[in-house]
Amino acid sequence: MIETALPEVAIEENLKHFLLVLSVSLGVATLPEIFSWFRKIPYTLLLVIVGLGLALVDVRLVNLSPELILLIFLPPLLFEAAWNLKWSRLKQDLMPIGLYAVLGVVISIAGIALGLNQLAGLALPTALLIGASLSATDPVSVTALFRELGVGKRLTTLMEGESLFNDGMAVVAFGFLVAFSLGTADLALQPILFQLITVVGIGLGTGGLIGFAISYLTQRFDLPLVEQSLTLVSAYGTYLITEDLGGSGVIGVVTTGLILGNFGSRIGMNPRTRIIVSEFWEFLAFFVNSIVFLLIGDQIRFAVLGENLGAIAVTIAAVIVTRAIAIYGLGFLSNRLANSEIPVSDQTVLWWGGLRGAVSIALALSVPESLPGREVVIATVFGTVLFTLLVQGLTIQPVLKALGLLSDQPMRQQYLEVIARQAALNRVLQHLGDIEQHPGVEPEFYHYQVSLVKGELIHLQAQIDQLQAEYPNLQTFITERLREELLAIEADTYAEFVRAGRLNQELPLFLGVETTAG
Repeated sequence: MIETALPEVAIEENLKHFLLVLSVSLGVATLPEIFSWFRKIPYTLLLVIVGLGLALVDVRLVNLSPELILLIFLPPLLFEAAWNLKWSRLKQDLMPIGLYAVLGVVISIAGIALGLNQLAGLALPTALLIGASLSATDPVSVTALFRELGVGKRLTTLMEGESLFNDGMAVVAFGFLVAFSLGTADLALQPILFQLITVVGIGLGTGGLIGFAISYLTQRFDLPLVEQSLTLVSAYGTYLITEDLGGSGVIGVVTTGLILGNFGSRIGMNPRTRIIVSEFWEFLAFFVNSIVFLLIGDQIRFAVLGENLGAIAVTIAAVIVTRAIAIYGLGFLSNRLANSEIPVSDQTVLWWGGLRGAVSIALALSVPESLPGREVVIATVFGTVLFTLLVQGLTIQPVLKALGLLSDQPMRQQYLEVIARQAALNRVLQHLGDIEQHPGVEPEFYHYQVSLVKGELIHLQAQIDQLQAEYPNLQTFITERLREELLAIEADTYAEFVRAGRLNQELPLFLGVETTAG
């Protein structure tokens, strides 16, 4: 009886901790609604600040382990980001994203390790592990701010695309360097390349197989809850299966998410189901991020950070410098080789917005206890992550404003609000026309409502005309939104034909080709 009671007590304690963390996170979510000043701070960064406050008074909500991050938190975050990343946008910038995700990781590891070894006097294996941990970017806070402020979608795609793929490269590189530190790895070029190709190949192959299998499976039925559940199973299942096969679980999940978000959701889900699944993943990402960022702040040990201030300062400087070298250097290379035409202003945002987060902390915590310098790795990574989140994260909006990337945001928001109101009132007017002869409707009331709505529609059209006259750039924004609507209509039509059995496979988008050619 005692043996069976112990697991039950552990489950109850874990549930209490979980509910406590969730309650605090959701409480923080309500702060911007109660105190308007907090709206200036991105929600995820506000969670970090609250977590720091709890750490300052030594309130520890839960022990943040690498397994908790990598096995529980990471797969849904990766899947949600990949699900929402449009392949049509990603493939246009595949060259710079690939350079940033692969060579950028190498530059980051080498630069950070060199700085720590030469300036802070750390042993090379320890310095390399810190560099590998901090080579993974986590721009969740920045991209959330991008969406809120209406920053261009290309910039969001570049930042999210780089983050998704460099997470995988960072995890692979970290595994190599841990093995090197333990003396179990051959760091000759040929074995490294072979293992890298194997790990990445297994990730791509497993993720692709699962992604396409579920895509074609969902064609057979229309059950929104089942299809939603399948995406959840695929996120965790892909990660676990790929890791068991010796591949990169991160790359596997990203591949599955990209396929399901861009292919499976089109051929196997009707528009209503696609919306349901997207909203589910939006909720799950919010849920997980709420917990992760609160716990990042809550895990800080101020005394340990103070003991390693020198190494942390050198690391912060190295992170900023190596990030600049990677972004501006590789951006220049991509512009020359692939005509990427990434402006310096966008590159500056990519540089300063390259925050570090949960993946970096998970890698640092997973350093084997047998390795010397483990505590230095953890303290240095925590301190650097904290700097990027609080300093860079809180100053990204002024950077965007200084670079002129927010100049037309109020205009865009105003235009979208006017368009939304115009669409709503047009539907109201249409409904009024349908019920004109409805028994029991008083003519006086009916005509008053019609005249009221028509008057407001005239006023709204005048506002639209004025906005177009005052902001010539508005036409480009309108054209982009119309193009997206037309592409969505064409894609949905092909998907309907596939589900009805009138096509064997979805056709390539004609409008997408035509627009690109134009």
